[in-house]
Amino acid sequence: MSVKDQRIVIVDTGCANLSSVQFAVSKLGYDAKITDDIATIERADKVILPGVGSAKHAMDNIRTKGLISTLQRLTQPTLGFCLGMQLMASSSVEGASNEPIECLGMIPTEIKPLASEGLRLPHMGWNTLTSVSKHPVLAGITAEDYFYFVHSFAAPISEFTVASCFYGSAFSAAIAKDNFIGCQFHPERSSKLGSKIIQNFIEI
Repeated sequence: MSVKDQRIVIVDTGCANLSSVQFAVSKLGYDAKITDDIATIERADKVILPGVGSAKHAMDNIRTKGLISTLQRLTQPTLGFCLGMQLMASSSVEGASNEPIECLGMIPTEIKPLASEGLRLPHMGWNTLTSVSKHPVLAGITAEDYFYFVHSFAAPISEFTVASCFYGSAFSAAIAKDNFIGCQFHPERSSKLGSKIIQNFIEI
């Protein structure tokens, strides 16, 4: 199967931003299907987990759609964007109660409120990376490259960090474990370098 013939799936998490992710993939010359059909997701060559909004809302949608175990068992390359990355974590702390919300547990890290040290939240706009590790999805990406962020929560720096950023404090701009990788920034909104990440992912 050629790269162009791959079955690329964008998981319909019931969140916004799905069409913009699909458009970003199509601009590179690939077809991507937005779906919540379990069989279609399982047969995909590449899976993209997007999302905008709260982890609680997204996890409620995923649970209602019966997708939790399907997503957890994926063995093909799977890329999360923004909230999609956070859903890959073990848990996310949101709201005044600070009660952790159980997430998908693909990457064993916890999402917590971003320690912005007085800087305005959400962290919104272009920011540079401060470090980049060697990972196929990050091929051609270097520290000081700019990406577009919109978030108030973040994963801490850990053994799963493959790229970092600084906004009041250091946080994971990208995390990875096995076939799962997540980007806190929005590749679909990050111009040529964001397209480069999507292209790298499709060509793994």
